[in-house]
Amino acid sequence: MSDTDLGIMDAGQLRELFERGEASPLEATRAALERIDRFNDAVNAYVVVDREGALAAADASSRRWREGRPLSHLDGVPVSLKDLTESAGLPARKGSLTVSGVPCERDSPPARMLREAGAVLLGKTNTPEFGWKAITDNRVFGATANPWDTRLTPGGSSGGAAVAAALNMGVLHQGGDSGGSIRIPASFCGVFGFKPTFGWVPEWPRSKEASLSHLGPLTRTVPDAARMLNVIGRYDYRDPYALRGQPADWGEGLGLGLEGMRIAFSPTLGYARVEPAVAECVRQAACRLETLGAVVEEVDPGFESPICIFNTLWFTASLAVYREHDERQRRLLDSGMVADAKRAERLSALDMFYALKDRARLTEKLEHFNQCYHLVMTPSVAVCPFPLNHDVPPGSGMRDWEEWAPFSYPFNLSQQPAASVPCGFTPDGLPVGFQLAGGKHDDARILRVSHAYLAAFPPAFPEKLDLARAPYLA
Repeated sequence: MSDTDLGIMDAGQLRELFERGEASPLEATRAALERIDRFNDAVNAYVVVDREGALAAADASSRRWREGRPLSHLDGVPVSLKDLTESAGLPARKGSLTVSGVPCERDSPPARMLREAGAVLLGKTNTPEFGWKAITDNRVFGATANPWDTRLTPGGSSGGAAVAAALNMGVLHQGGDSGGSIRIPASFCGVFGFKPTFGWVPEWPRSKEASLSHLGPLTRTVPDAARMLNVIGRYDYRDPYALRGQPADWGEGLGLGLEGMRIAFSPTLGYARVEPAVAECVRQAACRLETLGAVVEEVDPGFESPICIFNTLWFTASLAVYREHDERQRRLLDSGMVADAKRAERLSALDMFYALKDRARLTEKLEHFNQCYHLVMTPSVAVCPFPLNHDVPPGSGMRDWEEWAPFSYPFNLSQQPAASVPCGFTPDGLPVGFQLAGGKHDDARILRVSHAYLAAFPPAFPEKLDLARAPYLA
């Protein structure tokens, strides 16, 4: 057994240890479970931990490595799935009192692909009900807490996955993003989160607003995100929106420099209000990218806020969920999601028609903009993490999460790839991330720039929690 702390290893380091016989997947899985035992009561990131199944899978992986026949480079690497994602033998409560805790009978594409690669599934991470909002709390499992300050939200809807990544409770974590649900918690927790081009990571069953939903990784490093995408970023016929054409190796260009890379830095996208501490961190990151050889020009893409377009689609999806439940079940639903559904009842078919028309125009503008610039850089989120159990920052006067996350959903509407890259901390010690977005199928370019930045300016991760501030220890 290696003297190295396996609980802080990335997937590449673990593979090297497995290959040399200096550590085993069983030891790595025990180390991941130990970190879950150490941290999860304070942050509530995992809502299901399949200890017995994980140890059995790790034992089988250990035998394969000893015999020199691993299934993939991820064989034996501990992973998690978001609780919206189905995995045979485990429940998927989806944060809802209306969903039973009966184990699923089928694997979603990410679950199937990870199992076939030999990855060790530790369990399921927390999400708001049906992933409807950008914080992580629900009436089944409660709230997930930010690892940097457990009084604050980690964002959402993949908040459990982001917290698990920040604390390395497992190495690779799957999230979903229909309006920022990977990038927002990645920013709030100080980890890397990537939303690939729509259709490149298959999803089935599809989310309610299927044309907005992207699946992707939340990890501590960009190479780990690429390693995960090499497994889950493959075609699956069950997803009616699935596309072919993914990179043969998602991490192939990570070692390339940034010379000649043209990046449009848009601090506000022309319409957003950003908290000064966030704006300062992101502007500093833009300057750092210039020192790495990128050409960074401050310029806006030239479109108005698409919040009305997004909300027409998003609220209508909430209405579809609402109407699929009977009167008894409706009383169990998140009141905020019900309020969105009620707002959608006032929309007409013509409202939807114009929203789709305006969405196409937005996509056209962004794709044209990317002919002049390789990538667009913005803040990931306009605000700092705020207190738990609030959908918007208290005292802000805001009503909807979309108001404090104005940078993320435009790139769901356009179906383009985008990432959140950790870039420092506010004076209060809270993480900040910047967003990189590109044209459709420019995923490798985003990964390349993200990796170059984090290699030059490595992020910090929490190793201790202030347990006196942890609500789940009461």
